Formats: sequence, C-alpha cells, structure tokens
Amino acid sequence: MEDRIGPALRKAREERKLGLRKVAAAAGISASLLSQVETGRSQPSVSTLYALVSHLGISLDELLGISVGQAEPVAGEPAERPVPRVPSGVVQRAADNPVLEMANGVRWERLAVGGQADVDALLVTYQPGAASSADRKLMRHSGTEYAYLLSGELTLLLDFDRHVLVAGDSLCFDSTRPHLYLNHGSEPARGVWFVSGRRDLDHTREWVESQVGGFSGGASSRPSNVVEALALLGPSVPVSPAETE
Repeated sequence: MEDRIGPALRKAREERKLGLRKVAAAAGISASLLSQVETGRSQPSVSTLYALVSHLGISLDELLGISVGQAEPVAGEPAERPVPRVPSGVVQRAADNPVLEMANGVRWERLAVGGQADVDALLVTYQPGAASSADRKLMRHSGTEYAYLLSGELTLLLDFDRHVLVAGDSLCFDSTRPHLYLNHGSEPARGVWFVSGRRDLDHTREWVESQVGGFSGGASSRPSNVVEALALLGPSVPVSPAETE
C-alpha cells in the first residue's frame, strides 16, 4: 500500500496546479525529497506526511484512493491489481485495513471510521528507534490527538515536556502544540490513535494578527511565552526539538 502514497500525492498536487517547490516549501521539506516521495524512491515520515496532506487538503481515504465500498485505482497502476475494500457497514475486517509503511519504522493501519470525514482512526506501530519525524524535529498540525498505548513504551515530547507512556496509558492534546513521538525501547510500541478535526482550515494571517495584537504593535494580547506563540502559528511547520535526543 505504501507505493500508492507517492502517486496519490503527486495527483493531488497536480490537480491543484501547485508546483513541486511551492508544496515542498509549505511542508518544510526540500523539493528533492518531495520528488523522491512522489516517485516512490523515499518513504515520508509521519510529520512529512501530515504536512503534505494538510497543505493539499486531502484525507487519508483520498490518499489511499479509498471511497465508500470499493477503492479506485491510482492512475497508471495495472487495472488487474487488487485494491482494498472498505465496507460501508459497521465492521471493517483486519485483512481490509489499508496500511502505510513510513520512514524510520513507523506503520499506520487505517481503522474503520464509519464514513466520518473529520477523523483519522489508526493502529500505529513504532519499531525500536523509530520517531514520528525523520530529523527528530517536533511537528504541528490541526486537530485534537487521542491515543491509547496497547504495548511497548513510547516517549512523547510535547512543547518542552517529556512524557513516557507504557501499555495502558492514554493521551490527549491539541495537535497544534509542537510534539514528537520516539521509541527508545527494545520492543515495538503499538497503540490506537484518533485525530479529529485534522482537516479544519488552517488559521489565517488575519486570525493570528487578531490574537497577538497585530505584528506591528499592540502588545496587550501578545503571547506571554514561546509555547503560546507557537500555538498561534499555522500547523504543519517543523520547529526545533525541545531537547536533543
């Protein structure tokens, strides 16, 4: 399934008549890396994938070529190749879970969402040494993130804090806050993630100006610290890690 990511991203970009360099810059990556992703020569990290789909305004279903019932093949693929079925009913069989294998040992399995367009439901696995960002930079995106760790141990860097989760722990936070997941353990970390509202429209410059009192003056409503300032910026822009790993 991972070989569908590149063609789907390229198709979405070309449909929107966006240049390679423009999309790459918006996602915080090089044009060369985006080209490698689109041609299947490189797998994106979690942070890169979120940045790209957020900028292009597409869902995981669209990325995977899935519609209710039967998925449509990506242009250029052999017609005889089997494509996954996502039933419109209550149950989605494990064998039908679309899978994304990303860079650095991160695996996503898309779970049933009952046709809801504003939520991503994922079974996520972080192999030992895996991180949500290939360059260990914190990421941000729109939405609210919920997760329950089924097995293993996973470290969450959120703003300037470190949280170590073990099996049975859960989390919830605003995904516009800078964050990074790392597996420092010797076993895979596996859990269920829900990201709701990820496809909400990004904050506009005018909205940010109204929150911080304008960029040229009016300090009364400016953020009082770096974390508040970061939360006001648009999603999917990588920032430096809170600490060096």
